Amino acid sequence: MSVQFTRAVPWAADASVAPICEQAGDQYAARSNGTRTCCGGWQFVYTGLIPGHAYRIEWQVQHQGIGVADDELAAVIAWAEPAPDNVRFGTQMQWDYVFSTTVDAHTVRYAGVLVAPEGNDSLAIRNTLRWTAVGQMACAVPQVNDLGLAPMAAPVRVAVVTGKEAEARTQRPTVAAAVEFYASRTQQACDEGAKLVALPEVCLDWHVAGTLMEKALTVPGPATDRFADLARQYGATIVVGLHERVDREVFNTAAVIDADGTVAGTYHKVHLASFEAFSGVVPGDGFPVFDTAVGRIGCNICMDSSATESSRMVGLNGADFLVLPIMGDHRASVWQRGNPKLDEERWRSIMRVRAMDNQLCMVVARNNCTASCIIDRSGEFLAYNDGSADFVIADVPLGADFRKWNGGCFRQVNWRQRRPHIYGAFTAVNPAARARLAGS
Repeated sequence: MSVQFTRAVPWAADASVAPICEQAGDQYAARSNGTRTCCGGWQFVYTGLIPGHAYRIEWQVQHQGIGVADDELAAVIAWAEPAPDNVRFGTQMQWDYVFSTTVDAHTVRYAGVLVAPEGNDSLAIRNTLRWTAVGQMACAVPQVNDLGLAPMAAPVRVAVVTGKEAEARTQRPTVAAAVEFYASRTQQACDEGAKLVALPEVCLDWHVAGTLMEKALTVPGPATDRFADLARQYGATIVVGLHERVDREVFNTAAVIDADGTVAGTYHKVHLASFEAFSGVVPGDGFPVFDTAVGRIGCNICMDSSATESSRMVGLNGADFLVLPIMGDHRASVWQRGNPKLDEERWRSIMRVRAMDNQLCMVVARNNCTASCIIDRSGEFLAYNDGSADFVIADVPLGADFRKWNGGCFRQVNWRQRRPHIYGAFTAVNPAARARLAGS
């Protein structure tokens, strides 16, 4: 049985907020009722869906008089047929957002591939006009095409390689010794099936004698070649921390070596630690995400973690994994003068929130071993090193469909609720705040 479009009906929570809906030929139009409480539109109903099949859903919306299209136009898929006045699906049905892209000043395109859940054979597409006292939209019947049985995404086996707590702190005489220390343990993790391996911050020259400028390495180069060989041998993606020399500049770098042994990309630490900012190390200027054999990988390094924007940018750039090589987090240490002492409860809270807020898997490699961890998108710790293990390993369900209690996909909700056009102050320099800091 193929997918069948059965009917289109106007929908709104109640008559007081309903837009004015009209059909003309193959176009289904809605215009504002003159108030910003306007919220509703057309509901398109389809039957004949097969649970477990993937469906490509797409259509275009023409609009006039709309201010911010991503705010005032929206689309929701309900995997059943809700009553036209039902806007609180509760636990009755699963639902999804469909995201839009701008075609031109008066056109947006909605498109997505979604998998029909168990237990029903119908869906309803809600094309929505909202939050505007003016303006109108119109569209034809959305297209729903069966792509066949959805493939099951295999979990990715992830390892964080650090060495044990006591060993990790050991002085190493040369970069070659550091390479051997981490490469031997990386090989052990790969022998256990790891396909993504994360190493700590600047681990290839950490505890090696010499200045940062003297120790800086090239990428690719002799120090990373050992890991490139392991990547090729095991078909694994390996993220290596080091100080990198690029011409006359030195960066704190995470080098992402893909499963074929090539360098998929290098991330340069954007937010330098206080001492580091005055050491001659140059900060990076972006948060790239790299396509690899295991998925899309973005990185933060140490101090980046305490700037909210760092992990958010990696999430916005579409990462599956955020690899975080890190010495420690000043928020998770004692809040007083003296030698830092790790507060593991604070540490867990910080890393868990980063994973949930940005809907990616956190892969955290701490130089001193203890508290290195792997956390899935739901905030669950899949692996945690208490200091006694050379590495921790876990299978990460990359294709997991984490849903809220009310049937919505948490990742979709997390991104769709955003209203970036009102976040200007978040990225601007605030003179009043700086004046307060100067007096603190």
